[in-house]
Amino acid sequence: MEVLKIATAGSVDDGKSTLIGRLLYDTKSLTSDKLEAIERSSKQKGYDYLDFSLATDGLVAEREQGITIDVAHIYFSTATKSYIIADTPGHVEYTRNMVTGASTSQVAIILIDARHGVIEQTFRHFFINNLLRIKDVIVAVNKMDLVDFSEERYNEIKADFQKLVDKSDYEDQSITFIPVSALKGDNVVEKSTSMNWFKGQTLLEHLEKIDTKDVYNRGRVRFPVQYVIRPKTDEFHDYRGYAGKVYGGEIKVGDEVVVLPSETRSKVKEIYFYDKKFETAARRSSITLTLEDNVNVSRGDMIVKFDELPKIQKQLTATISWMDAKDLVTGSKYVLQHGVHKVLAKVSTIHHKIETDFSGVIKDVSSLRMNDIASVSFQLNKPIFFDSFKDHRTNGAFILIDPQTNNTAGAGFIE
Repeated sequence: MEVLKIATAGSVDDGKSTLIGRLLYDTKSLTSDKLEAIERSSKQKGYDYLDFSLATDGLVAEREQGITIDVAHIYFSTATKSYIIADTPGHVEYTRNMVTGASTSQVAIILIDARHGVIEQTFRHFFINNLLRIKDVIVAVNKMDLVDFSEERYNEIKADFQKLVDKSDYEDQSITFIPVSALKGDNVVEKSTSMNWFKGQTLLEHLEKIDTKDVYNRGRVRFPVQYVIRPKTDEFHDYRGYAGKVYGGEIKVGDEVVVLPSETRSKVKEIYFYDKKFETAARRSSITLTLEDNVNVSRGDMIVKFDELPKIQKQLTATISWMDAKDLVTGSKYVLQHGVHKVLAKVSTIHHKIETDFSGVIKDVSSLRMNDIASVSFQLNKPIFFDSFKDHRTNGAFILIDPQTNNTAGAGFIE
């Protein structure tokens, strides 16, 4: 069964948690004890409706304040797909949480309150989805019941959001607008009878028809080696396989490849998925491959096609989302983890801080604080093999680890 990872984003009281709860309820994905707890809590609060936000808000502070603080992962399935929803917070002080939740997602749902329309938070949410190259973005105009299901209001919000889309440099991005009422269930799973003017799909119908292969950005083949398989048995005495996941494109038996960083050439001899042999490995497939030549390959090395070499350098510039309580300053040293490859990195230059409302950059920045996003250059103690994040979402990203605390201090997207 296909798995689709979704990140949600919305401002305070846009109804994000209610929308997710409604999805779970209408797809019959809530357990009976969870449903009973929602019914009991809603009754105690004097509501004449079910408070579906209780299905997702797990922290005490979230339930008390009615807001999302940390990233919650919610799972549900239909007959054709399994879904993982990263319910991310929308507040500016939780930008790092939103980046974390969206970084592994393939689809984003941005909620807009129909009463308030496009606001500053909407700018930030769309900016982060652009930064992370989320290919399929659904703009759910929520609380349509509070504007009398007005088509005119919906079209106004669409036009305002389109101005944001016009600022984007991501041409392959797909934007889909859906008017919904999460509280009443209009256009979430079931078609709304109150908005007959809307001829598009419901939210779930749209999610069901997304091809999970299409949400990944295509690129050059990258095969980071996660494990070297040496059984050392009589049956497989000389067997040497390299296990990992194929990113970007497909790889075939007979392809001429280069092993990095040694730059040794060879050809793909066999491709295995468990005990079965294949001629071709599709992108995003986890496989073991063997090479025709007995070359030295270790964990952290990367196998690429000979005519699709990445950049191999000891310096790089990246857009950094800073996540640590300790400020990033010029001269700071971190462990840079790029896939399974780790190197030491020193901050050489902080170029500028990026405003997440598309208003521009702030120059003459001497440090980064938690939740800041900025362009930063690094000097590495040895070369890594990378692509720009725009060209290759997997091979263009890394994390920074504080060597003293072992905390993940920041996420980087190579420019």
